Amino acid sequence: MKLKFDLPVKTPKLLKRLYPGYVWDKYATSATEKTLYLTFDDGPIPEVTPWVLELLKAYNAEATFFCIGDNISKNPEIFQQLVSSSHSIGNHTYNHLKGWKTKTETYLANAFKTEEIISRFATPQKLFRPPYGKIKRSQAKALKKHGYHIIMYDAIAYDWDQKLDGKTCADYIINNAQPGSIVVFHDSLKAEKNMKIALPMVLQHFTKADYTFKPL
Repeated sequence: MKLKFDLPVKTPKLLKRLYPGYVWDKYATSATEKTLYLTFDDGPIPEVTPWVLELLKAYNAEATFFCIGDNISKNPEIFQQLVSSSHSIGNHTYNHLKGWKTKTETYLANAFKTEEIISRFATPQKLFRPPYGKIKRSQAKALKKHGYHIIMYDAIAYDWDQKLDGKTCADYIINNAQPGSIVVFHDSLKAEKNMKIALPMVLQHFTKADYTFKPL
């Protein structure tokens, strides 16, 4: 079975039940506290990632960064900033592969290549997010066998969508996130314009509502 479709802003409960082996949220562990789990995909890149780090620091917010191996190789100094911070680091493949269009053997080799690069800087935390949210069952099974948790999400900003504006992206999260939600933004050039509007709005809104922001 494959995930072959674009997920809505708020992940449906039915989909979570169909794929119980993936981590969609942390409702159970955050039921009595106001906690959000901000995540960022596709970095690190010098144009965006340092800006995100500074903004998170201003709000005393911790997050999880799902990094592309090729971007780590190109920007080791930026990645070292992540490693030296209190944020968590996850694997997002080396080349942002589409799982359902890639042979399992090739997909795994790509992911493990990124793991090897991460290990040069720190002990890999075994968090994996499939690009596009699409992964074959065989790929997920193999990654889990190697100790990985497959991290999906509960609410997504769609900040890379050029048809949207930043406020809309912020509203997607503000109107759908709840205690325990895993939330997705992107520290990428494609998402930069919308993300730099939406992320401050989200941080401000939930900070005023007495939420804290923790890494996975």
